[in-house]
Amino acid sequence: MKDYLIALDLDGTLLYDWSTIHEKTVAYLKSLKAMGHKLVIATGRPYRSSIGFYDSLGLNTPLINYNGALVTWKNNPAFTPVNITLNKDDVIDIFTKNAPYIYNAFCEIRDDIYLLEDREDIAPLLHNFNGAKLHVGPLHETLPAGTNGCIIIAHKSQGQHIENYINTHYKDKIGCRNWGDDNRFIIELFSPKTNKGEALKNVARSLGIPRERIIAFGDGMNDVEMLAYAATGVAVNNAHESLRAVADVISPHDHKDHPIERYLSKHLDDAPDFDPSL
Repeated sequence: MKDYLIALDLDGTLLYDWSTIHEKTVAYLKSLKAMGHKLVIATGRPYRSSIGFYDSLGLNTPLINYNGALVTWKNNPAFTPVNITLNKDDVIDIFTKNAPYIYNAFCEIRDDIYLLEDREDIAPLLHNFNGAKLHVGPLHETLPAGTNGCIIIAHKSQGQHIENYINTHYKDKIGCRNWGDDNRFIIELFSPKTNKGEALKNVARSLGIPRERIIAFGDGMNDVEMLAYAATGVAVNNAHESLRAVADVISPHDHKDHPIERYLSKHLDDAPDFDPSL
């Protein structure tokens, strides 16, 4: 049997909800790992809020965070981490020039958080646990260096001003995307060098697995490059339209109905059967 590299997005794909992997999913994925397949988490989340899922699956592979801006390999000092950052001065300029449109924001450097204002409604986005250091105040005073990424919460109906400024002044240096639908006022800043596809390519090279033996699962806009790079890109049924457009397979099952196990049990060589009723 040839080993495969299976790349797994977290939110909306692997996770049943914000904080839970179904126990049946854990057991099934551990059985694949025992057979020799490689499982890799690829998420927009920071390390601090994904390492618990990594450990629960018993993984010993690289971990892709911030959509590829940070790639580390726990307990493997021979691996050279990937650490892509935005220029500090550019970030501060964006915040300064767009201050009237910004309700709140934060930047992250590895697991440290640099928050503009400590308000209760920002807490769910911060993932402030597992030893993260929180710094609060104007970014020109608190931010010490380049950042892996930033989240801007615009005043309602004001986000387009921020996106226009970034696209006009930093077109080739900083990417931005709003979270869409009811979250269009949340704008994510990232390096154009950052995407899960490039990160997965790097991980596959480190693990010695060719592209033709890569299967990737995802649901969001930030999974487009990853599914496009994988030999088989599987979009779960709740996936964003942009991802469905590039996916090789669209699962008829959403993230709460075991799409990963259902697909792998039917299409992965020698994978064990999966019965969700058990």
